Amino acid sequence: MANRIKKDDLVVVISGPDKGTQGRVLKVLKEEGRIIVEGVNYIKRHQSARKGFQETGIVEREAAIHASNVMMVDPQTEKPTRIRMGVNNDGKKVRIAVKSGVALDG
Repeated sequence: MANRIKKDDLVVVISGPDKGTQGRVLKVLKEEGRIIVEGVNYIKRHQSARKGFQETGIVEREAAIHASNVMMVDPQTEKPTRIRMGVNNDGKKVRIAVKSGVALDG
């Protein structure tokens, strides 16, 4: 599942507290099967100062969520869609949105 979602893809959360939220994928953690999505699953961390350039305080940042909890957004319909693999005219593997049949990779 995580291999079909890549960095900078637009996804929508389909389960959990942030259900319905759209965001860009910031990072894919392939080994764990998790992804970090912009604006989703905020956590607070207490941080201590580091050599004068970083302040002490409580920092909010995005935490990873499981890749099965998101779906790609179809570029034509702007709705969640599943992804299948296909081959374009050049013989190159591409990701294809199931709902509209549009190739997501060039």
